[in-house]
Amino acid sequence: PILAQHHHPRATEATTKYFLAQAAAAAMLLFASTTNAWLSGEWEIQQMVHPIPTTIIILALALKIGLAPLHAWLPEVLQGLDLTSGLILSTWQKLAPIALLLQINTPAPQLLISLGLLSILVGGWGGLNQNQLRKILAYSSIAHLGWMMLVLQFAPSITIMALLIYIITTFSVFLIFKVNKATTINMLATSRAKTPILTLLLPPLLLSLGGLPPLTGFMPKWLILQELTKQDLIIVATMAALSALLSLYFYLRLSYAMAMTMVPNTIINTIPWRLPS
Repeated sequence: PILAQHHHPRATEATTKYFLAQAAAAAMLLFASTTNAWLSGEWEIQQMVHPIPTTIIILALALKIGLAPLHAWLPEVLQGLDLTSGLILSTWQKLAPIALLLQINTPAPQLLISLGLLSILVGGWGGLNQNQLRKILAYSSIAHLGWMMLVLQFAPSITIMALLIYIITTFSVFLIFKVNKATTINMLATSRAKTPILTLLLPPLLLSLGGLPPLTGFMPKWLILQELTKQDLIIVATMAALSALLSLYFYLRLSYAMAMTMVPNTIINTIPWRLPS
């Protein structure tokens, strides 16, 4: 009901897609828990000992939060929603599946590492050619969740910290876009005339999402790479770090559009702060 509240055909379509994806994931989850109970006699998620139901549960939760290669619904759904509903979908809706993932003791972490690496790559690659801000934020979400999955089995506390920093930063970015009524990169260029103060705040937030060193978003990535190195996963850490450069490119594009460009044909109505009250 929250997603479809605008009664726009695009919002209804997005809600239907979201419902179908979540219903499929919930059915997989139920099937996996039943299979586990049948094989081992245990219903608790901490007692997942058999590899088959464990794998199915991880894939079901990956579909729920939109990890690659089960991510295809997320950019489409987010594009059809308004910014407030998109904010709820990008932040609050990730908490329950990640809480379940944290409780699963997987015998082999290769699946989560594969999902994580693929998500970082797809999240960076998919956002490169986008002009729509909501799709860019969807691919950003996929990439960040990939980083969290890489370290989930080795240091859950780092995953929780990365999730909290991601939620706080994404919350701020969505709210600034909402205040500026911006849905495309071109609309960001005119937003400096509307809200000059927010224009100064957004580039550091976007670069923090990208993980540039002096900013907050760099810390979880640094700790994740450090933990992967401790686990002797040097190749995984290197691939993740290089794939993050793809994401950084489109964050820089947004920052450039917001902070460095001036619109030559700015209509006088869009710059109320220059007019006398």
